[in-house]
Formats: sequence, C-alpha cells, structure tokens
Amino acid sequence: MASTHGGSNKMQQRKEKRRLFAAADDSAMMKQIQATHQPDGREVDVKPIIQIVDQVLIQLIARSIEGHHEKSENEKLEAAAALAEFDMLDSLAFVIHKISCELSCKCSGSGDAHGSTMVLLNYLSSYAWHGKVVLTLASFSVVFGEFWLVAEMSTKENTLAKSVALLKQLPDIVENSSSLMPQFDAVNKLVKASLDVTMCIVKFKELPSQYISQDSPPMSLASAYIPIASYWVIRSIVACSSQISGFIGMRNESMSSATEAWELSSLAHKMASIYEHLNNQLDQCYRAIEERMQIEAFHNLVRLFETVHIDNMKILRALIYAKDDFPPLIDGTTKTKTSLEILRRKHVLLLISDLDLSQEEIMVLDNLYKDAKARGEGHYEMVWIPVVEKSSWNEAANQKFEYLQSMMAWYSVRDPFIIEPSVIKYIKEVWNFTKKAIVVALDPQGRLSSPNAIHMIWIWGNLAFPFTREKEESMWKQEIWSLELLVDGIDPSVLEWMTEGKFICLYGGEDLEWISKFTTAALSVAKAGGFELEMVYVGKSNAKERMQKMINTFATRKFSYYWPNVTSIWFFWARLESMLYSKLQHGRTVENDEIMSEVMTVLSFDGSDQGWAIFCRGASEMARAKGDTALTSLLEFDKWKENIDKLGLVQALKDYLDQLHTPHHCNRLILPGSTGGIPQKVVCAECGRQMEKYFMYRCCVE
Repeated sequence: MASTHGGSNKMQQRKEKRRLFAAADDSAMMKQIQATHQPDGREVDVKPIIQIVDQVLIQLIARSIEGHHEKSENEKLEAAAALAEFDMLDSLAFVIHKISCELSCKCSGSGDAHGSTMVLLNYLSSYAWHGKVVLTLASFSVVFGEFWLVAEMSTKENTLAKSVALLKQLPDIVENSSSLMPQFDAVNKLVKASLDVTMCIVKFKELPSQYISQDSPPMSLASAYIPIASYWVIRSIVACSSQISGFIGMRNESMSSATEAWELSSLAHKMASIYEHLNNQLDQCYRAIEERMQIEAFHNLVRLFETVHIDNMKILRALIYAKDDFPPLIDGTTKTKTSLEILRRKHVLLLISDLDLSQEEIMVLDNLYKDAKARGEGHYEMVWIPVVEKSSWNEAANQKFEYLQSMMAWYSVRDPFIIEPSVIKYIKEVWNFTKKAIVVALDPQGRLSSPNAIHMIWIWGNLAFPFTREKEESMWKQEIWSLELLVDGIDPSVLEWMTEGKFICLYGGEDLEWISKFTTAALSVAKAGGFELEMVYVGKSNAKERMQKMINTFATRKFSYYWPNVTSIWFFWARLESMLYSKLQHGRTVENDEIMSEVMTVLSFDGSDQGWAIFCRGASEMARAKGDTALTSLLEFDKWKENIDKLGLVQALKDYLDQLHTPHHCNRLILPGSTGGIPQKVVCAECGRQMEKYFMYRCCVE
C-alpha cells in the first residue's frame, strides 16, 4: 500500500511538473508573439478582402469535396462586383504575393511550423492583429486557388495546364480522389476553422468604440487573447500550405498520409476551441454594447418627452417603430397593416399590458372606443403595446397574442418585438408599468397627458377626455359619494330605481348561507314596512370563476336581482379600485376626502370573509354594514321602525347600525398591485383607528 501511494505521488508530481513547464512555454511563446507586434498605425480595410477570401475558400472547399465545379453566373457576377470595389489591392498586392511565396516555398516538407509562423508574424509586424490574419488568409487563398486552377484545367485538355501540372508533378486529383480525400478533408476543416476564427477577430475590430472601451472586461479579455488566437490562425494556414505543397511531386507516389491528416485535425480541434472562446467573449461584448445602446436610447427618449414637437410622430416613432421598411400597426377594424401616419396629430391612448389582459378589460374598452368613434366627440385613437419576454416566447404565447389582437377594434403593434428594450425600460421605470394594464394618454403633439389614464377611463369613460390631470381634478370636483357614482352606467335599472325613490340594497360576498338569510330578512322588512325594495347582488372582486358559479346559483335559487355577467361584477370592483388610486394620485386621504373613505370601506368589506350591504334611497342617502351587523339590523326591524317617520328609512337604519357597533371586529383591506401607489395610512371602517400594514402576494384567487 505504501509503495502504491508513493507511486501515485510521483505520478501527480510529474503531471504538475508538465503543467508548470507547459504554462512556462505558453508564457514564453506569448512574449515571443508579442515581440513581433509593432503596429505603425496603418489601417487596412479588411472587409472587402475577407469577403473575397470567404468566397474563394468556400468555392475551393466545395471543389475538393465535390470534384470539378463550374462557377455559376451569379458567382461570376459576385466576384466581379467584389473586385470592382477592391481598389486597395494595388497597395496590398505585393504583401499578399510575398506571403504567398513564403507559404509556397518555406512551408513544405518537414519544416519548422512554429518558425515559419514567426517569420510571417515578423513580416506582418506593422499591421494590426486582424490585418495579419486576413492578409495571411488572402495569401493562402492565392496558393490554394492556383493549385486548384492548375489541377482542374489539366483535366480539360488544356495543354498549358497539363504542362504546368507535369512540371509540378501534381497528382491526378480526379483519379486519386479517394486516396486524397483524408488530406483534403483535413485541410478543408482546418481552413474553415481558421476562417471562423479570423471572422471573429475581425468582428472585434468592428465593435463600436463609443459603446465599449478596450478596458472593459469583455473587450480587455478578448484583446489579451487575440494575439495567441492570431498566432494559431497563421500556424494553421502554414500547416494547410505545407499539405498543399506536399502534393507537388506526388504524381507517382503513394497518396496516403494519415499522420499529416491527424496533425491537421488536431489543429482544427484547437481552432474550434479558440473560436468557441472568442465567440463567447464576442457575445458578451455584444450584450454590453446593446446594454449601453439601450441606456442611451432610454435617455434619448427621456429628452424627447422634454422637447416640444409640432406633432406626435417623433414620439410615436421612438416608442413604437422608427424605421420605414414595413407598416408596424394592425388596424383592428379592417385587420390590415398600416403605418404610424394614421396617428399623426391625434390624441393617442397607448394600452400597455402583458398577455394576461382580461376579456373584461377588452370588452369595456371596446364599448368606450366604439362609443367615442360613433359620437365623434373627444375622439382619440388607441394602440395596444404588449410587453412580453422574448426568452419565454413560444407558439402558445404567439397564439394568445393573435387571439387578443383579434378581439380589439383599435390598433395594435404588428409584432411585439419591434418595441425596443429601451422603450420597455421607459414604460416600466417612468410610467411604472408592472403587470396591471395601464393606458398612457398622449396629446396631438406627443406630450404626455397622463402616465395612466385607466383610472379615469374606468370611472368616467369618455367623459374624462382628454384624460389630463386637470380634467381628472375637474371631474372629482363635480362628484359626491352617491349611488350614481357607485354604479354609474353599469346597470341603468339601478339608476331608474334611484330616480323613482325606491329603497335599494347593493350587497356582496359569497357566503350562500348568509345571502339566503339576508335576502329573506330584507324582503320581510320591506313587506312589514310597506316600502318597495330592489336588491342587487354585486359579487366579490378578483374571483371571476367563483362569480360565474354564484351567477349560476342565483339563476337557480332566485335570491334576488343580480348582474347576469361576470363583466359587470368585474367592472364594479375595478371602478372602486380606480377611485381609490385616482384619489391617491391626487394626494387625498381618508381624513380629508369622504369619497375615498367610503370607497376604502367598501373595499375592506370585500376583503373580509363575510357578506356586506349598502342601503340607499335617492342619490345620496346611504347606510352600509358588514354581513352580521346588516343581517341583525333587519332581523331587529321592530326596534327601529318607529324612527322611520321622523328620520326617514335610511337614516333610521343608519342610526340603529351605529348602535349595533361593537369594539370587537376585524377588517382587512386587500389592494391589488397597481401604478397608483399603496396608501401609507389606512383607517378601519369600523372604529377609525389606523390599521396595521402587511404585504400579501397572491397568485391563485379562484
């Protein structure tokens, strides 16, 4: 056991020693490579060169795989066009010729590949790294191209080509294709790998310096690696040239060279590893550049909204789509593509949501939009901008997008991903979009009328046009806490009962036992008191599926009148929440605003597990209570009915409800996350004391 352990230690020591020597060799070679690099500032436009090189090498690789290959007319035209643009060949022709000679003459046989590579690096010392590799590849293209031209033309009864091939002792490529295939396959793979790395090095040079500095980590790491990558590109080209040179004098010799093919394959594997590393660094650079560009675009958008414009087109183009290559909108009425010009100098509402936009929201907006169109007053256009994540986009998401789009009568963006990330950042950070849909209002000059007009829209509909803060304040000045504000146009029947002076009871919750007892007691009180009573069930917020079941139950058990669709119930609660957030945006509190106080009371009723009720007569006579208290007051009608003649029905009931109040109670207020902000202070509807604040995150509310 001891000897085994000792042997293991020695083996480990040898491995460590080899690793240290390898690291030292790498370091020494890196210093040697860097010593050849003495750029004099000359710039080489490598783009046209690399285009020609790419075209040449791809064709040559195809020839070596497929044999004889005639250029198509398209290829001839592309080559001619590339050459017509390539004016700098005059100045670089000698350089390319000199390197070609080096590759042809000094890279054959069993020469020193490293030494030959260093000769080329020294000759190219005055060029940048991307220039070195591109010029070397261009020179190899000449060598490889001349080889194939002679080899191909010698098979076409071309006397000159046959003579040159004979003098070079080139093998018959066609006759010996099977035996030469391992070498050509190895050359092709290494050429392709070298071309990939070269393209990658060139791309680093093309990165915009205003968005990424040489000192930034992705770029600095790549810059430190590019010299060694360039060395291995040139060394790989030396190896390929050596293989091509090796074909000279092979006319009557054996064609097999497994060792050479293995060496080329080994280099190709190394080049693939280099490419993977560089490409990863390049991706990081692209991400860093994109981030910087989006930050710049974000600040440009901020400045754009601070600038006065003659119309809204600059703003809309910046928000939706700035190019002119295709129409970015879909007309919801005709389902045709259209340009942003249709929105010029119009009031525009931007409906911003994710793909969880509810059918109820779409239905209410649809009614308002069509009503505005029909009336021709306070006219505006609306555009849906979906905020989606590209990483989670799939076929199901695309189908949902198209389904929602098909339901809309207004405009929508043709493709969610034409919206730039900087715009999404602006929407989230400046307009405070999180998940709940918002409606951003812009005037005909593109100025911001409201960062979220959805509260005004839910409360007053088109009456709130043009959806400015001033208009919102004006609308609130005209309002009092009343049944008309509470119900508005959700159900015209309720407003008719109000004008007729009927006793009206709005109630909610989902406790069927309480609902049964409460409705029975209410009808008994109405009969005993000899007054008309109309009861309306308004359900519970944020419980769509449960409300549909409740509607079905009401249809069967006939408790009272009820709203027969979920949309009406949803809209009732959406309006109450909108009233609260609208008041919050205007700095109102429960202490100084009666409407806000009453709205929060009703919302706290809804947050409890009990039922609740609001009793009304006329526009402003109102009394409200939680479930047990409301039911008790009805069951004890005899105790307060004598006050009706003196105080009136609602006031008599209200006074008795005050008597039933006990110090023992528990209220809770559940507010959905919204852009209006969460109130810092909430007082209890029962006792007026400040409630404790908790945070609740809720997903499934059904």
